[in-house]
Amino acid sequence: MVTAYLGLGANLGDRLKQLRQAVEMLHHTAGISVIRISTVYETAPVGYLNQPPFYNLVIEVHTTLSPIALLATVNQVEKKLHRVREVRWGPRTIDIDILLYENRVIKQEDLQIPHPRMKERAFVLIPLRELAPHIEIPGSDQTLVDLIRQLPPDQEIRPLQVDWNMAGLSSTPNR
Repeated sequence: MVTAYLGLGANLGDRLKQLRQAVEMLHHTAGISVIRISTVYETAPVGYLNQPPFYNLVIEVHTTLSPIALLATVNQVEKKLHRVREVRWGPRTIDIDILLYENRVIKQEDLQIPHPRMKERAFVLIPLRELAPHIEIPGSDQTLVDLIRQLPPDQEIRPLQVDWNMAGLSSTPNR
């Protein structure tokens, strides 16, 4: 059993519903247990700007799946929730990224862990800090707090009050 962190985002349709469905699907997948869920944050889009704002969160999972099997599962959940890949960084019903998988560094064509752009994104770092404030990012000599301090001030991020009310899952991290 290993600990992994996944980043989830949605900006089309009922964003909160899609995030809930994705978390529930992951939690009910053999080999994955969702342990904690961060606060949901509303964030401005990054990269491709002509789209609605996102709802983003990070979840901590315990998994027996290999990184490649976890990626396949994440892709299946995205497909079930009608994820369409038309525009890079474009609008989507759901996006699920593997941010960290224990302290492993993986560089393959279809999978890079740690996520290659996580250090640039407030909507990843801030909810990750909420769940694991002292976590070390493999391959980085900076702390999570240092990375957050270096974020550009123009990354809008606003916490939302969400009651997850899902079979023992909580939006409030256990501290």
